[in-house]
Amino acid sequence: MAVSKGLVVVLSGFSGAGKGTIMKHLLNKYPGRYHLSISATTREKRQGEEEGREYFFKTREEFDRMVRDDEFLEHATFNGNSYGTPKAYVKQLVDQGKDVILEIEVNGALQVKKIFPDALLLFVTPPSAKELKNRLVGRGTETDQVVAQRLSISSKESLLMPSYDYLVVNDRIEDSVERVHQIIESAHYATKYNGERIAELQEELKAFSKGDNK
Repeated sequence: MAVSKGLVVVLSGFSGAGKGTIMKHLLNKYPGRYHLSISATTREKRQGEEEGREYFFKTREEFDRMVRDDEFLEHATFNGNSYGTPKAYVKQLVDQGKDVILEIEVNGALQVKKIFPDALLLFVTPPSAKELKNRLVGRGTETDQVVAQRLSISSKESLLMPSYDYLVVNDRIEDSVERVHQIIESAHYATKYNGERIAELQEELKAFSKGDNK
């Protein structure tokens, strides 16, 4: 039987919902199980981040050239900065049967869905809007104006939540990590991801029904 293709898993969520933390814990808990697609971005590198680990940090000129050359699976501008997912990298891993997780915002997720209709879309949210605000304020790294802007963006993003397959309510990080893992594991048994296996079994059964049972 041929190697089954991997899943394209999109993880999105409000700023401050904890999707980045979930990703880090997921990769640490299941090393080698998942492959994180690294995005290119025009935003400044933050303290502790490394080139090629969190992001590929690009100048505006470099990013625009990649857009012109159609090198992105998706790209979008968010909060003044641009982000894009390298197309060839994702397709290569999926063809090898590996699950690839894209941590991207909502508009980018819908772009991915157009190219990979069977992509599994997960949306991370805190238990309440009040908790979301508390987490943003608790960071202590953003002004009240920036917090207000992020909440306004979250309000708009919430309108696209029905486009996602699953909602991940991030209350306790340990529970959220395991919940994401179980959703992906279960998806591997969904009929829509097993078309080739089903067709192969149908052909074998058809042969048996014709008396060819050797």
